[in-house]
Amino acid sequence: MTDIRIYNVDALGKPLGQYSHLTRVKAGEFLFIAGMLAPGDDFDAQCAGVFAQIEKALKSAGAGWGNVVQFTTYLVHSQNIAKYPHLRPGEYPKMFASGIYPPNTLLIIDRLVGEQYLLEVQTVAAL
Repeated sequence: MTDIRIYNVDALGKPLGQYSHLTRVKAGEFLFIAGMLAPGDDFDAQCAGVFAQIEKALKSAGAGWGNVVQFTTYLVHSQNIAKYPHLRPGEYPKMFASGIYPPNTLLIIDRLVGEQYLLEVQTVAAL
């Protein structure tokens, strides 16, 4: 059985953003989901599509949101930084019923594989 503990290390002080410092995982297998992209006319539509794709990938491996131990998120436009954290109070409670969210590294990049894509999310899960 997978033992996942997500927490903040007191010695590091309070996080500067809405995230956890550390995930400790005792598991026999890991799932690495390549950066997911999704079509859509705007950031919100693409964001919803990306997380739907991640959920499908998790389910295909017999896993769920509770198995996620790390996200790496790539945003194309810095103005979307303000939009992305709104996912946490709106959607994360549905995805992570425990209220403990996996660490997320957020990167702003020039562009993704296609001009139309605004975000990409890579996911690591422990099985």
